[in-house]
Amino acid sequence: MKRTLLLLALSLSLGACSTTRMTNAETLTLYKSHAGAPVKDFQYFGHISGWSPLGDSALTVWTRPNQAYLLELYGPCTDLDFAPAISMSNMAGRVSARFDNVYVHGGGASSIRLPCRIETIRPLNVKALKQAQKELREAQMVEREAASG
Repeated sequence: MKRTLLLLALSLSLGACSTTRMTNAETLTLYKSHAGAPVKDFQYFGHISGWSPLGDSALTVWTRPNQAYLLELYGPCTDLDFAPAISMSNMAGRVSARFDNVYVHGGGASSIRLPCRIETIRPLNVKALKQAQKELREAQMVEREAASG
């Protein structure tokens, strides 16, 4: 895990001149490094407390403030990056890999949207993820200070 963080910090520092924001690919790499083994499903109470697109074929879904899942989709999901809202299908309060879908609502130019099938569900180690994000922010601050001074 330390090696992944080091590689991610190095890639961020190389791009620090142009931007201090992580790309979707960098964020996806970070989230994957803090995701557990795939699970078949998770409990869904009819609403989510947050979500973030990670490109057009992955997203994080927060079911509670300290519980999140990395969802990887079968292929690209149209307008996922531009959507103001999403919803998910479920069966009896459970969202299942290979059976349920993510639905994109609003945003983007497409008027016809196909459901985005969930390929894998991986629980995130939220505590470790937040710590890694904090360390990356601190590394970026040190890099900016070194570049400006």
